[in-house]
Amino acid sequence: MPPVVVIGAGRGIGAAVARRFARQGLPVALIARSATTLQAVAATVGSPGAPPLCLAADAADDTALRRALDTVTATLGVPEAVVYNAAIIQRDNPGDLPVQGHLQAWAVNVIGALTAAAHILPDMARAGGGSFLATGGMPDPEPRYTSLSLGKAGLRALVSLLASHYGPDGVHVATVTVAGTVAPGTAFDPDDIAEHYWQLHSQPRGHWQLEIIHR
Repeated sequence: MPPVVVIGAGRGIGAAVARRFARQGLPVALIARSATTLQAVAATVGSPGAPPLCLAADAADDTALRRALDTVTATLGVPEAVVYNAAIIQRDNPGDLPVQGHLQAWAVNVIGALTAAAHILPDMARAGGGSFLATGGMPDPEPRYTSLSLGKAGLRALVSLLASHYGPDGVHVATVTVAGTVAPGTAFDPDDIAEHYWQLHSQPRGHWQLEIIHR
């Protein structure tokens, strides 16, 4: 069975999404910047007989990210689903960050998703389709989170562009927009949010949604 790839596989939404897709029997590949994070997340996903494939790569490093995706394809096959969950979440007011700080946030929040999509979606289209799902946020821009507000607005625009470009080839591109702080046991429990990703992935083509907002 083709795998699901989670890019930005952190302990919150990333881990919950990986677990949700693994319950449906999909092999799991995890991509994160930190080997420590990968080990922690992998321990909660899959079973001893089918551990997830763990690959360390920074989403802002286009060469490393493409290499990781190539390893997934060579090891597990062309993905059935790719989830882009990488983000730099930080508090900053307008004018707080230098140019380099904004460029680094944009590279992770938006460009990493574009790199991943441009690299893997043509293969997915040739293989018959699948889904590319991104973790959105900040549906209402917040000046205390300026770089994140800009990044999530850019990501939403990118998802719309990718949906128009790859949708006719059978790839469902969509966003799960999380309008709050993620924490277990709250209205923004990551396991509850993960259900939206599976819902989008399993939608029949005639009923594809571009975005689900979790409030």
